[in-house]
Amino acid sequence: MNRLLKTTLCTALVLCLPLTAQAHRAWLLPSATVLSSDDAWVSIDAAVSNDIFHADHAPMRAEGVVVTAPDGATLPVQNAMTAKYRSTFDVQLPQKGTYKIAVASSGLMARWETESGERKMWPGRGERANPADFDKMVPKKAKNLEVSQFSRRMETFVTAGSPSDSVLTPSKQGLELVPITHPNDLFAGEAANFQFQMDGKPVAGVKVTIIPGGMRYRNDQAAIELESDNKGNISVTWPHAGMYWLSANYRDNKAKKPASVRAGSYVATFEVLPE
Repeated sequence: MNRLLKTTLCTALVLCLPLTAQAHRAWLLPSATVLSSDDAWVSIDAAVSNDIFHADHAPMRAEGVVVTAPDGATLPVQNAMTAKYRSTFDVQLPQKGTYKIAVASSGLMARWETESGERKMWPGRGERANPADFDKMVPKKAKNLEVSQFSRRMETFVTAGSPSDSVLTPSKQGLELVPITHPNDLFAGEAANFQFQMDGKPVAGVKVTIIPGGMRYRNDQAAIELESDNKGNISVTWPHAGMYWLSANYRDNKAKKPASVRAGSYVATFEVLPE
């Protein structure tokens, strides 16, 4: 199995949040995204919160995080710690270039109603689905049966020295952001262009929300709402420097059987530098 799909149950539940509970948002927050020292390290906060980048609800554990180096090697997270409201861990950047720090999951999910109107779901909350159990756990003629093929991905990018592109190659699994503008080359007042792909193909109609950090100190979210065009592309002009949280969701009927719905969610953190 792809290591990126090996996540803990806690992490899998956290990744459900962008699809099911907009009040709570999961995020990875790097201490910096562009570093120039020869012995570069970055610290990451990981949490689920009401306000973007303000830890006030629950930690997101680091066990399922995968760090990909510029040469494609997988690096360990270091000094991991889980506190009441957030987890923290460090990543050493021994190579020059761009690193991807990500967590992802995918699988099947079913929802239906019993004859008495009771709502059922498989897998149950806090459980992992075994595809081999589908036929015995999900009734074939259940009332209002919906079987979804889902994918969830959360990531951020960090560069030591000059940016590189190797980690930006899509895995062709689930909903992914494919940078046209390098994610560590973002500046206030300038447009950045990204493409969204679902299972390796550009898709139109991806719903995107971008929220700048510091929302705890504003009267509104200052959200930027976008939708991908026929080539899967979006363009955003950053209003000011700072950290930004991006959330994207997509849904269609092109799932593989036994699913009838294909759904994907994607979350990323970007740092926008001053002009």
